[in-house]
Amino acid sequence: MTDLPATGWLTVPDLVDLLGLTPSKVRRLIEDHHLVATRRDGVLSVPAEFIRDGEPLTELRGTIMVLADNRYEDDEILEWLLSPNELLDATPIAALRAGRKAEVRRIAQAQDF
Repeated sequence: MTDLPATGWLTVPDLVDLLGLTPSKVRRLIEDHHLVATRRDGVLSVPAEFIRDGEPLTELRGTIMVLADNRYEDDEILEWLLSPNELLDATPIAALRAGRKAEVRRIAQAQDF
């Protein structure tokens, strides 16, 4: 995996506190593609941008699923979401947070692996 852009990262214990869930429910959110995580220094972590108002960003799951269907691995999904995209003139996660879900998913569907 290439180095991901700098971002705030949340560990499972951070997410437990922030979301008010058990560790197993946080892991279930990751398994069910509500969130995507990577190991940073051996610790499972999620970008802070994936959380809004104490909840996983609702627009994220469908986009993760589209990329996973295109055979992207979790680290590749993270890289795609956090890297600037010239078609969006922003990072895909910034575009999702700005309400541009349909545009982000259309571009994600067109990605060739």
